[in-house]
Amino acid sequence: MKPGSTERDGGAFQVRARMTWRGGFQIAACLILIVASVAFITGGLMSGLSVGSVAFVALGVVGIALFSAGLSTVAGTLISRRPLFEIDTEGVRRPARWPLPRRADRVLPWSEIHGLCALRRGVPGAKRGEQDYLVVLSSAELVETARTEERPRLVVLTLPDVPATAEAARWCFAVDQSWSASLKEIVSEARKRHEVPVIDRRKK
Repeated sequence: MKPGSTERDGGAFQVRARMTWRGGFQIAACLILIVASVAFITGGLMSGLSVGSVAFVALGVVGIALFSAGLSTVAGTLISRRPLFEIDTEGVRRPARWPLPRRADRVLPWSEIHGLCALRRGVPGAKRGEQDYLVVLSSAELVETARTEERPRLVVLTLPDVPATAEAARWCFAVDQSWSASLKEIVSEARKRHEVPVIDRRKK
């Protein structure tokens, strides 16, 4: 099985990340910024003890910490081959982000899933400026919102700071080019395991 591929592990449908130009650019950018941070520290240490040199060293240390964390998140997701999304006979699973342990995964059982909603919203940097999302709806009220709200207002299903739809945002997945399965494939696999309504609001 190739890295970034889609797997069926013991009946589970697992979607993983695969390397893309965007991911490669993010890794390269983090490496460059880490090198720049090291240069800040080196420059500060070579300048002698002064307010400016201390500031340079402090900025370098902060930069190394931040950009190393970013690098570990991006590269770790690819190297660890941890799934981004899983479907099995029990329900939908949101695996904890690497390097958190798998016991931190979140699971939404089929008995609490009332529907799936596919939607599209504008996102800077995405292909054609738009991003597809899959939202797992955990209540009849959220299903009604997905069906009846005007398309531009469906963005609330992806925003965690809106109280009325915060639960939907917890189970909202951005399906981008790095995913090893398309939105259509994911929905198909979900319906194989459980008969669940699918609301496609990407174009209407």
